[in-house]
Amino acid sequence: MTPELVRQVERYTGRKVAGARAMARGTSAAVWQVDLTNGGKVVAKTGPAVAVEGWMLRLLAAQTRMPVPHVIHDGDDLLLMDYVPAGDPLDDAAQRHAAQILADLHRHTWHSFGLDRDTVIGGLTQSNVPAVRWLEFFRDQRLLAMARKALDCGHLPMVMMDGIERLAARLGNWIMEPERPALVHGDCWGGNILVKGGRVAAFIDPALYYGHGEMDLAFSTMFGTFGDDFFAVYGELNPIEPGFFEERRDLYLLYPLLVHVRLFGGPYVGGVERLLDRFL
Repeated sequence: MTPELVRQVERYTGRKVAGARAMARGTSAAVWQVDLTNGGKVVAKTGPAVAVEGWMLRLLAAQTRMPVPHVIHDGDDLLLMDYVPAGDPLDDAAQRHAAQILADLHRHTWHSFGLDRDTVIGGLTQSNVPAVRWLEFFRDQRLLAMARKALDCGHLPMVMMDGIERLAARLGNWIMEPERPALVHGDCWGGNILVKGGRVAAFIDPALYYGHGEMDLAFSTMFGTFGDDFFAVYGELNPIEPGFFEERRDLYLLYPLLVHVRLFGGPYVGGVERLLDRFL
C-alpha cells in the first residue's frame, strides 16, 4: 500500500493502519486486507471501476437480502469495505444456502431488462440500456457487445465474430422470454462467494442488471461452482424451465467466455469456438 492509500484508509475509518497484506491483483484492481490499530480489519480495493462496484454493493444491501460486505467508502478510485471473515469451502450446506439466496435475489424485478446505469464485470463496462425483451437485451448488450470488445482488442478472430453474428440472428430458436426481469448477480462463480461454517458469508464483485436468472445459473457452471445440491434447492424455489441444461446454459455461457476472451484471450477462444460449432 502506498502512503497515500494508508492516509485515505485512516481518513475514512478514523483509525490508524497497523499493517496490510495484498489479497489479490487483477486486470483492473488491487485488493488489500488492512489491519487497524483497534484490532479491526477492513478491505481496500483500488481501481477505476470501484465506485461502480460500491454502488452495486450498496444497492444489494439496501434492496435485497443477499449478504454483501458493508461499504465504508466508494470514490476516488478507492472502495473501502468491512472485512468479512471467511475462507471455508463451498460445501453442500453452503451451496444449499447459496441457492436460497440467489432464488430470493431473482425474485426482485424491474420494469425492463437492464438497469438505470451501466455496471462493470471484470473491470469492463456492461451497457444496461433498458430493453423490453430479454432476447434483444442479451443479444445486443451482452453477446454482440462483448464480442465486439474482444474483436477490437485483437483477442477474437474475425471469423468467430462472423459466427457470433450468425448465431445472434438465430437466438429466438432457443431463448425463452422470462415472465419478468430478474435481478442477477452477474458474476456468479466460487471466487465471488465467501463461505464460513457451511453458510454464505457474502457475495462479492457483483455485475448487476435485470435479466434472466438463468444467467447466474449458467455462469456458475463455467468453473463448476455448484453441484446437484444447489440446483435441487434452487429448482424447488424457482423452477428451472426445460431446455436450460440441454441448450440455453451453453448459449448463456458465451457471455462470460467472451468476457474472459476480452480480458485474457488464450484458451477461452477455444471455448467460444466449441460452442459456436455446437449451435451453427
